Amino acid sequence: MCELFGMSAARSGDVGPLLTEFYGHSNRHPHGWGLALLYPNAVSLEKEPVPALHSDYLKRRLTAPVEAQHCIAHIRLATRGSLEYANTHPFIKRDASGRAWTLAHNGTIFESPLLEPYSRVQQGETDSERILLYLVDRINAASARAGRELTAPERFAAADEVVCALAPQNKVNLLFFDGETLYAHTNMAGALYLHQEPGRALFATVPLSGLDWQPLVFTTLTGWQYGALRFTGTDHGQVYIPPAQADLQYLISSTAVL
Repeated sequence: MCELFGMSAARSGDVGPLLTEFYGHSNRHPHGWGLALLYPNAVSLEKEPVPALHSDYLKRRLTAPVEAQHCIAHIRLATRGSLEYANTHPFIKRDASGRAWTLAHNGTIFESPLLEPYSRVQQGETDSERILLYLVDRINAASARAGRELTAPERFAAADEVVCALAPQNKVNLLFFDGETLYAHTNMAGALYLHQEPGRALFATVPLSGLDWQPLVFTTLTGWQYGALRFTGTDHGQVYIPPAQADLQYLISSTAVL
C-alpha cells in the first residue's frame, strides 16, 4: 500500500526533516513520489513517477528548508495504473468557483459504480483521481443547489457524504485540501496516524520518529484548519479488512464454533 504524509499548521515552518524521513520509505514504495505545498488560492505541486530515493531533483530539493503551513505528500506502491506522471499523487482539480482541491489516496476502490463515469474523462488511470473528480462534481452540485459558493461547513458536509458513499467494501485512506480545510479519513486499521501539538497537526501512514503518534479516529472524516480539529463527520462504520486478515478471522471464528 502507498504512504501518506500531511500537515495543517497555524504558521509556516520547515517540514524538510519530516519529509526526508518520509521519502526514505520509498524503497518499499518505489512507483512515484509527490509533494503539494498548499495555499489558500494556489498549490505548488512537485512529483515524479520514479522512486523518491532515486530522484536527483528531490535530493536537491531537500537540501534546503521546505517551508510550509499546509502540505500533502505521497509515495506510491502501484495497484492501479501504470508508472506515469498522470498516475502519480497528489492530484489537483478546481471546482466551479475556482477553488483548488488537492487529494492523495492510500487505498483501492474495488466496488463503486459512482466512479465509473470518470474513467472516460480522467487524465490518468487511477481510482484515486476518479475519487477527486467525483468529489469536485458533488461540491459543484451542492453549490448549484445553494446558488452560491459553499461555506467551509457546507463543503465538509458534502465531502462527508462522498466518503460515506465510497467507504463500503473499499479501502479509503485519504488526505485532501480545499484551500482552507485539510480533510483526513481512514477505514483500515494502522493506515493513518495523527500527531497533534499546539498549532500543528501531522498525519502519516507510518509514524515518523521523535513524535507522539496516535491512530486517527476511525471510519469518520475529520476536517482540520491551522492545526486544530474543526469538523467531525459521520461514523459510517465501514471498516476495510484486507482479504488475508478476513480469511484468518473467519478461520478463527469457525474454529471457535467447532
